[in-house]
Amino acid sequence: MIAVEQATKRTKAHRTYTLEDGTIVPGVTTILGILSKPALVPWANKLGLAGIDSSKYVDEKAAIGTLAHEMIADYLRGVETDTSEYSKVQIDQAENATLAFFEWEKNHHIEPVLVEEPMVSEAFRFGGTIDCLGTVNGELCLVDFKTSSGIFPEMMTQVAAYRQLLLEHGHSPIRAIMLRIGRTADEGFEERLINHLDKRWELFWHCLAIYNLQKEVKQ
Repeated sequence: MIAVEQATKRTKAHRTYTLEDGTIVPGVTTILGILSKPALVPWANKLGLAGIDSSKYVDEKAAIGTLAHEMIADYLRGVETDTSEYSKVQIDQAENATLAFFEWEKNHHIEPVLVEEPMVSEAFRFGGTIDCLGTVNGELCLVDFKTSSGIFPEMMTQVAAYRQLLLEHGHSPIRAIMLRIGRTADEGFEERLINHLDKRWELFWHCLAIYNLQKEVKQ
């Protein structure tokens, strides 16, 4: 298993995954990019009508989300977060976002086993990065962090793919939990237990098959 990070912290979530023989394989997020996201069109139109540049808006939100995600991961690893590439506004908002996680943690004793762990599936030929595998109140859980305004179907399918990676590498989480951490106070905080993981994995497997077929056709 090899996962090579790109140059900057802002692109840290984007990795290149390779199999043992050196073959580059797609990541979970890339594969699920084939799914339709109908909510994006009215959302972009709403921003446009308000006079907001959707590209700049997304970039700013992404930076805050990336930093908040990094702060939580570093906290679980016991290391200090490097914020040198971010503005003061981005740092302040990311810190506010992490406060919601700390409030959740007060009632959830978490002992990390893996944090930000890149993995590849030799059997199914894809890669992904596990946010956190650890015991939560005594149960081994896959914990996925999402810095977003909502939980969407493809996010839960992602979690099923991450669980498959863990199973292939000898880990058997009892539960899969998604923690949605809003980047602003308006976006709030949400804990979601992800059910029907076997069915969601089946959905991901079909997406992977379509992704690979599309790639073959283009070639």
